[in-house]
Amino acid sequence: MVSARIGAVLTWLYAAGFGLSAVPVAIYLVRRGTLPWFGDMFPMYGGPWSNSVSQRTFVVLLGAFCAVTLTAAAAAVMVWAGSRTGAWLTLALLPVEAVFWVGFALPVPWILAVARLALLAVAWRWLR
Repeated sequence: MVSARIGAVLTWLYAAGFGLSAVPVAIYLVRRGTLPWFGDMFPMYGGPWSNSVSQRTFVVLLGAFCAVTLTAAAAAVMVWAGSRTGAWLTLALLPVEAVFWVGFALPVPWILAVARLALLAVAWRWLR
């Protein structure tokens, strides 16, 4: 069960760090008409979608990403409690999340996804 709980914590950190932060980025974009920069290194969520869709569509995509990550966080709550349903939901959401990672050019969630999957695989037989 420890691996399931570590995976759940990783999911919550990912949802807070990437999903919830999409909201202030969307607000910034609406108010200023441009994406905020992470330090002076790169625009936040500045992947291929930032140049290929309208600002309105991009804000909707940021909101959808937030909703998907919050759903992943809810699935992590179920995994924490030992639910195999939460694990199945996690597996179903990962491809959807990956579409957003590509569209927003987010490299870190890929690494976290590998860890989340590995931890889920280790915990699978303890889930009910």
